[in-house]
Amino acid sequence: MSKDRLYIFDTTLRDGAQTAGIEFSLEDKISVTALLEQLGVDYIEGGYPGANVVDDAFFAESRTRDAVFTAFGMTKRAGRSVGNDPGVQAILNSAADAACFVGKSWDRQVKVALEISLEQNLQNLTETIEAGVGVGKEVLVDCEHFFDGYKSNPAYALKFVEAALAAGARWVVLCDTNGGTMPDEVAEIVTTVTRTVPGDRLGIHAHDDTGQAVANTLAAVRAGVRQIQGTLNGIGERCGNANLVTIIPTLLLKPGFAERFELGISEEQLGRITSIARAFDELLNRAPARQSPYVGTAAFATKAGIHASALAKDFSSYEHVPPETVGNERSIMVSQQAGKSNLLAALRRHGIEVAKDDPRLDRLLRSVKERESRGYSYDGADASFVLLARSVLGTLPEFFNVESYRASVERRHNARGEQITVTEAVVKIDIDGARTMSVAEGNGPVNALDLALRKDLGVYSDRISDLELVDFKVRILDGGTGAVTRVLVESRDSTGERWYTIGVSPNIIDASFEALYESITYKLMKSETA
Repeated sequence: MSKDRLYIFDTTLRDGAQTAGIEFSLEDKISVTALLEQLGVDYIEGGYPGANVVDDAFFAESRTRDAVFTAFGMTKRAGRSVGNDPGVQAILNSAADAACFVGKSWDRQVKVALEISLEQNLQNLTETIEAGVGVGKEVLVDCEHFFDGYKSNPAYALKFVEAALAAGARWVVLCDTNGGTMPDEVAEIVTTVTRTVPGDRLGIHAHDDTGQAVANTLAAVRAGVRQIQGTLNGIGERCGNANLVTIIPTLLLKPGFAERFELGISEEQLGRITSIARAFDELLNRAPARQSPYVGTAAFATKAGIHASALAKDFSSYEHVPPETVGNERSIMVSQQAGKSNLLAALRRHGIEVAKDDPRLDRLLRSVKERESRGYSYDGADASFVLLARSVLGTLPEFFNVESYRASVERRHNARGEQITVTEAVVKIDIDGARTMSVAEGNGPVNALDLALRKDLGVYSDRISDLELVDFKVRILDGGTGAVTRVLVESRDSTGERWYTIGVSPNIIDASFEALYESITYKLMKSETA
């Protein structure tokens, strides 16, 4: 029997951006899109064109390769035509392939919040969808407050869904906007809706205010919906959205779902989900939750005793799925039983082939574990991992050697009596026996060091001319002014490739310099391979 296709719609960059304390820059959005493309989601909702400068810039050009690039916005305002509604026009004129319009399907919200009639609300919905379809976009509709609306006035909530489909919407998404609906209610309501609306036109958008967003999503799938909306690591307003990092493995690995449904996510892509989840946390500059289902460092960890004894005989004793299926690893006491297989997979991902019985692999594994114990995190720093691997394997060219560096910051008054800060860096480099010394002033010590380091690399200068540092994130690992600091640097070049390097030190400048040095080394290695 053929399986029903489920479609994954990611709203990390739109609904996830409502998370308290999270602000995505344009570069952040581009980086997150790349992670989502690695995972293989079907739709990427990038934000709300017309709402802010970042989203306007993000939607100025197409940002996806495989996923459907989707813009979000409201249905047209009452009293305006579609052509005179700037919000709708911003979406229609964007580079998005699809438009997701949100409309109120709860009669109470229509009357209180919009202060229009129920029929006018349906008319606004219809005209907006028809405008989207008319310019060639795939149109989705988020039925805001659908479950509360259905419980209040089922006839109107259902009428809203039917009007959206009649106007040409490809997907109508049932939203548990307040996050308070129970799984049994979701299942009952969705079942009722599918008696009059095809399930392959319905989606589910759940919030986690009772800790049941994943359960509600799975209940909706069982009841008939075929599109799933959620976010990476469950970020979102208030308590968050349905966590796609939990939902996707459940759908692919649990027999009750895997036997009935298929996703556009391969086994190989599923094996990357742990590294993607952790890389996303690194981008957010926050520590990954150790006990996250499937991907947390403690998800397959077992302490000594009877459990460890049982695991030694049969891993399934205390593991519901093999950790390697999601790119994670089991931890028994202090040993990492699946570490080598995970390492081989990571090496293959970067085009490095090593035999599983190669003794260098053991040295690399020990090095990775030792460095991670000191604060390094290679899930979010792929370029640094490649450099470490090639160094241990003996395949990393030595382009230049930094003999010493110095950075100074002086705060003083200039000739006009204005208080200014002057930063200077000096870097001494050895290139094939030839010593150079470069001096540069910059916007702070890291910028000054970057400028000095790249000022004169001799024969290598032309090869880094298109290197650009995109982002710089600092995390204090163990508190206090003398704490260990981890720095993550994002870089890119004219090919469009982006990479991340990491530095760790009790000294923030030293950690920054390490990440800068590795970024340049990776660029040189990449250009030499090319």
